[in-house]
Amino acid sequence: MTEGGQLEKEGTRKAIRPVLIVSRHNISEQAAWVRRLLLGLADESISTALVCPPDCEVGQIAPVPDDLFTHPLAELPLMEHMGIEALAEQLAKFKPTVLHCLCESRAGLVRRLARRLDVPYVLSINGLARKLSRLSISSRRCTSIVVPAQTIRSAVAQAGLAPVERIRPINIGTFVESEPVCFSDPSRLSSLVVVHPLERAADFAGLLKATQRLMAAGHEFMMVIMGSGRAEHQLRLLLAEYALADVVTIVPPLEPRRSVLATADIFIQPQPTPTFNVTILEAMGLGAAVAACAGGVDDLIVPNQTALVFEKNDEHSIRECLTRLLEDHAYAHRLAGAAQTYVAGRYSVGQMIAAMLETYNDAPQQYHD
Repeated sequence: MTEGGQLEKEGTRKAIRPVLIVSRHNISEQAAWVRRLLLGLADESISTALVCPPDCEVGQIAPVPDDLFTHPLAELPLMEHMGIEALAEQLAKFKPTVLHCLCESRAGLVRRLARRLDVPYVLSINGLARKLSRLSISSRRCTSIVVPAQTIRSAVAQAGLAPVERIRPINIGTFVESEPVCFSDPSRLSSLVVVHPLERAADFAGLLKATQRLMAAGHEFMMVIMGSGRAEHQLRLLLAEYALADVVTIVPPLEPRRSVLATADIFIQPQPTPTFNVTILEAMGLGAAVAACAGGVDDLIVPNQTALVFEKNDEHSIRECLTRLLEDHAYAHRLAGAAQTYVAGRYSVGQMIAAMLETYNDAPQQYHD
């Protein structure tokens, strides 16, 4: 690139002033994505503002932008609809060129802000919401719908939320380690990590039965279940019932999540996920062997290439997958390495940032055309 072309490119990027609007789900379940997006924008010297719900520990997951706003001021009924004018006035001082809503749950908020500020916006849809077709989307101001998976792209197109040309697939990026962590230390007790909301104890029943059978067969390992939710007490009762309390430890969600995943030889996804699973992407990037229940948004799960796949709530199927990984460390290591190769070629942080900057840059032109 010529010097003039480089200066023009840098000038264009400096003219981009995005406002990122995040949900509590973004902060709790997709922190790695938010962190890398903020870091990538900072590395490109892009002035960025952030709008988040109250009491979000943003500082624990990412560098906090200078312009940080809270909405709603309190999480009470009807508060989401109050204070929008005041927020719009604050954002106007930042002089945004584009708004980026990182979660479809805040689609109504970003639409109202875009109308008041007279700027375009970009909407990320990260899951297969039951009421996808009811999302409040402006046909004029929403210049792009960003999706992280082909599964979601198909659902968005089928719901008719936007013309196909406005649906932009942008893969969420991660960093890939040089070697798999899977069984890298033969002297260490095998470690299994599960990350899943503790909303229904039934989600774990098949896995715990399989774990009980594996222990009875003489396998030695430790398991960490990371999550929180209303079913935690019931889950602890199940652990006691299956005599697994000394083997399975429940911990709350921890950040950075990658530090927990780095201890895993095997990562387990016990149920299909209705949203793109950033955690399984992180586990694959680190090089843990993955055993997963397919279904939902499962673009990352390629049977026998990136993961071993088991049937939903099927104790026998789960036990077969885990037995193979626990008994054949060389195979588990190869599976983890193949997943790393797959992720490295498709889920680059650099490519994600470049694609997002292009989307932000295109938005004002598309809006005024």
